[in-house]
Amino acid sequence: MPQNPFTPLPGRSSMSRRLFLTTTGALSLGAALTACGGDSGGGSSASAEPVSRADIDKAMKTPTELTFWTWVPNIGKEVALFEKRYPAIKVKVVNAGQGTPQYTKLRTALKAGSGAPDLVQIEYQAIPTFTITNSLLDLRPYGASALRSTFVDWTWGQVSGSDGEVWAIPQDTGPMGMLYRQDIFDEHGIDVPRTWDEFAAAARRLHRADPDVYLTNLAANQVAAWHGLLWQAGAKPYASSSRSDIDISVDDAVSQKLGAYWGGLAKEGVIGVEPDFTDSWYAALDKGRYATWITAAWGPVFLSGSAKTTAGKWRAAPLPQWDAAKPRSGNWGGSTTAVLRGTENPVAAALFAQFLNSDPASARMFATEQFFFPATKALLTDAAFVSDAPSFYGGQKVNQVFADISSTVNSSFQWPPFLDQAATDWTETVGKSLADKGDTVTALGAWQSRLTAYAKGQGFTVKGS
Repeated sequence: MPQNPFTPLPGRSSMSRRLFLTTTGALSLGAALTACGGDSGGGSSASAEPVSRADIDKAMKTPTELTFWTWVPNIGKEVALFEKRYPAIKVKVVNAGQGTPQYTKLRTALKAGSGAPDLVQIEYQAIPTFTITNSLLDLRPYGASALRSTFVDWTWGQVSGSDGEVWAIPQDTGPMGMLYRQDIFDEHGIDVPRTWDEFAAAARRLHRADPDVYLTNLAANQVAAWHGLLWQAGAKPYASSSRSDIDISVDDAVSQKLGAYWGGLAKEGVIGVEPDFTDSWYAALDKGRYATWITAAWGPVFLSGSAKTTAGKWRAAPLPQWDAAKPRSGNWGGSTTAVLRGTENPVAAALFAQFLNSDPASARMFATEQFFFPATKALLTDAAFVSDAPSFYGGQKVNQVFADISSTVNSSFQWPPFLDQAATDWTETVGKSLADKGDTVTALGAWQSRLTAYAKGQGFTVKGS
């Protein structure tokens, strides 16, 4: 997951793979853009005219087998709920890899014209990669629009097209917050930072007092965290109104503010910049080298399984703010269920995607069995869910903290259809500047230039370039 990284898989190696896979695989877009021309929105295979109730009833009573690619562990329990509701429909679950490996296999199958599933788990940031190639089915004709109010507002923005298409159904999320060591804060008299200015002051103060401890680590290999911080800051690094144009703004004023801030702290040497989800990073969290972890709603479960010796010492809080009067957050994580346009069973597949993620029992099972952070409003206000008070966090109601944060995530953030390239270029420019303690603001310009050149080479019209 990558961007759906919070499933608590057994063992560090499994969890770190899921967390580290933050980008989609390579995609050649030139041919797709040529074929699509300047059409806006994406590639629905059907109009938005609704399928009749009679056709839906008939399809759901017709013996059918759906193939569903997903990396969610033990998802058979949720599938069984659907099959009990619709006995004629059987779902074959296939784990084709987590994140990037699955997307690679999917593109191969789509190109070959055979071997693709009916449905696929897909992360929010990967949706544009597949809508630009007309690979996903618009779910509006099958009743998906009626679910809009079921889900957190910003998640619906992530699965919707510019013309109102519904490309997928939200499954889980990763609103960003801060986990911190209460004991270290108490020892050094540090209050929980409410603003990024306070955070920077605390970082300097703590490292001066104890050179072996940093307030946090901003991993130089973690573009997903950077995108989440851009999201919180109100940046719009990628914006497009059609499949052939895009506005790339990874070097605008908001981005430069972020670059100057984090690059400055890295250059001062008062924060860590080591790669995350490595043995040394795990050890650092376990030994108290980092007093906070800027993470997402999947972080609490992940950390409790990865730093067990620190049980009881951690707490959760919202991210520090650029404007304390206007609380904002970004998102890092989460995935959806999408239906492939080539499916021979669009009705059954569309209803399965909707049931899987909106049925109250199934949604609750994701939260309690796989420990996914919910995308449904009902669960985020459910007393049993938000009142959970794990001892690892000193009895704090951590789910309530992140449920509150979820309501502050901006709904207008967009992803590019070439996120893999954006990630590669970020790592080699901005990420490298952090690791080298160099000039991050200048590195942003290099990232902008490289990404603009790539987009033009793929046939995009890049606005403002």
